[in-house]
Amino acid sequence: MQYNYTTIKSEVRDILLKEKGSKFIGFAFPVNNEKELKTALEGLKEEHPKATHHCYAFRIGINGENYRANDDGEPSGSAGLPIYNQLLAHNLTNILVVIVRYYGGTKLGVSGLVKTYKESTKYTLEHAEIITKELETELEIHFKFSQQNIIFSLLNKFDAKVLNFDAQEDCTITARLNLSEKEKISELLSEIQYVNFKFLE
Repeated sequence: MQYNYTTIKSEVRDILLKEKGSKFIGFAFPVNNEKELKTALEGLKEEHPKATHHCYAFRIGINGENYRANDDGEPSGSAGLPIYNQLLAHNLTNILVVIVRYYGGTKLGVSGLVKTYKESTKYTLEHAEIITKELETELEIHFKFSQQNIIFSLLNKFDAKVLNFDAQEDCTITARLNLSEKEKISELLSEIQYVNFKFLE
């Protein structure tokens, strides 16, 4: 099973490429879901309302299983696909790349468009910081107040981030940790008396 994926650390904006009078402006966004995707696309349409085209491609999911390439009025396959192919070439997911084009009066032809959208995407990604992210999971543990030291030292051992701690006679803790540690921590928690736990995602 795969426990990590490659994406970009933060958004990249306004990467300009000029070709025969046309301006191609590249943007890249780290996105985790359709909602973030929509927000980024709508934001760019507001920023560049007079642009001729907003062509884009995205991949979401650990293996990029949710994807799309959009030519936004350019000849079919001449814009969205070259952008998408660059995402594949860099093995990136949870990413959206938008190339905003202002037409400059000279037609580039399909092969010229393919080449320019590819170059514009490549140039935009060169300005991005590419990172590897670990998949995470959330864990909820129920235990007795007297056991909190055992539980906390166990969570520390796995570098888990405590999100919520309800300290009462019967305590509940919610923590986030790397998915790759799920089996190991489950085994250890199962061995402790009076402890119940479940994974939330």
